[in-house]
Amino acid sequence: MGKIAFVFSGQGAQFPGMGKALYEASAEAKAISDKLDAIRPGTLEMCFSGSADDLKKTENTQPCMFLTEIAAAEALKAAGITPDATAGFSLGEITALAFSGIVSIEDGFRIVTKRASLMQSEAEKHPAVMDAVLKLSDEKVEETAALFDKVYPVNYNSPGQVVVSAAEASIGEFEAKVKEEGGRTMRLNVSGGFHSPFMHEAAVSFAEELNKYTFAEPEMPIYSNVTGKKYEGDIKNLLSKQIESPVRWVSIVSEMINQGIDTFIEIGPGSTLTGLIKRINKDVRTYNVSDAESIGHIISEVSNG
Repeated sequence: MGKIAFVFSGQGAQFPGMGKALYEASAEAKAISDKLDAIRPGTLEMCFSGSADDLKKTENTQPCMFLTEIAAAEALKAAGITPDATAGFSLGEITALAFSGIVSIEDGFRIVTKRASLMQSEAEKHPAVMDAVLKLSDEKVEETAALFDKVYPVNYNSPGQVVVSAAEASIGEFEAKVKEEGGRTMRLNVSGGFHSPFMHEAAVSFAEELNKYTFAEPEMPIYSNVTGKKYEGDIKNLLSKQIESPVRWVSIVSEMINQGIDTFIEIGPGSTLTGLIKRINKDVRTYNVSDAESIGHIISEVSNG
């Protein structure tokens, strides 16, 4: 067997009740979850009992996702499964940052909570939505977006899938044009136009926030959303830019495979990243962790691999 990567889910994968089964089954998941809930009281309650609408609010989504993801990663590590590299999609990159040892888990949680607040504030100032555009090339999506005011290609998810952030006033005409071009669109379960110029002020403020923290060298390779390559140089600068820059997910996965990764374990709710990775390269192995049963399955598969 080759190498294993942990990849942490992004915003949009959240759902009511997420993380509860693992919290009840894993002592490690419960311990870290309780510790983080003490920093931001009510986070566990939001994960377990919050409505879909409550969880969709960025200021809630990101801390809840971080807690759920890091709990699953800690449970998996306790079971003897550790990665050779890590990455995360958007907010998942903060979880990857903490898991890789660049900051403590507690500080990672504080960082993502502040990030969520800043992005929520900008989303309220600049009403926008995000659409996944399917069945068109990257170039065609870029060309089509350029025809409209405040429509930006932002997430390069997989071949034939690019996400755009768009002003609410422009999205209807853009969607009609995509259909005319032979593509289709799918609205994402998020509350703002992320990874775009709509988030510029949040990126500036986040840079200031990051300066409050001391970053260590990572314990394993971690890949940047902004560059699509391993983090090198000024991690804080790239991490602040990430808020207003496209996510280069295809580049990240392709680069990891080039470095010998052949097994990807998605950490967090749902299986969005698993699906994207399979569309990027159908030959790699993919798994996702959501409960104790899935951890048992991964242990069995990796041990036999």
